[in-house]
Amino acid sequence: MTRLRAVVAAVVLASAVAGCGSGDRADGKKPADKPTAARPSAGDAGSAKAETLAADPGTRYTTVAVPTMEGLVCDEGDGGFHFGSDLDMSVTGDDGLKEIEDDGQDVADEVSCFGSPRNVLRKGTMSASAPTFTARTNLYENVPDPTASLNRIFDASMDLAKDYGRNLTGAPKTVTSSSLVVKCRQNVTDTFPMTTCLWANYGAAGVLDFFPFDDQYVPVDSAARLTQDFVAGALKK
Repeated sequence: MTRLRAVVAAVVLASAVAGCGSGDRADGKKPADKPTAARPSAGDAGSAKAETLAADPGTRYTTVAVPTMEGLVCDEGDGGFHFGSDLDMSVTGDDGLKEIEDDGQDVADEVSCFGSPRNVLRKGTMSASAPTFTARTNLYENVPDPTASLNRIFDASMDLAKDYGRNLTGAPKTVTSSSLVVKCRQNVTDTFPMTTCLWANYGAAGVLDFFPFDDQYVPVDSAARLTQDFVAGALKK
């Protein structure tokens, strides 16, 4: 289903920084107080809406569209940026779920969203323009228990990411709405402070990887809210 795109920028990988606390800079210094909203959603300091997951409405999806999101420009693909060396996040641990087969439709299973101005990650003399987040989405015939499935996917995906060099920080946080369950955790990738959210509903699951601004974590609450916004706009029947 993935339409391959040429990678035009990459970050050279080194050993990840360990021991950074939640909300700290990757270099261990405390950041100055900043608005809690993840840029570039100016003026939005809201958190993800917490509710109770509703009963399965029977909706199943055939398309992952490129969503329209306020303050962000989204496009199919990786946006010309990836960490490489297996540090890019993916959805794993979903072996018990049957994916919907690609029937030739244009399914944007990988989407990247950029803010303005674009975020730039720097390492030594190298720099790369990075998305606000990248997203990967899997469609399934049925996810009978989204919460249980998400916990399995989250644990497997995070364990695999840790094996490949991500250092997890802080504690995971789960936010449930009427339509999906989101679980986020901060981590350090090649010294960059990342925030990663995985999600699931009755017909799909996915992951969003949020890139840092000014060497700071995207707050978990903001990342969870943006995840809810992305899923609402991306899944189509």
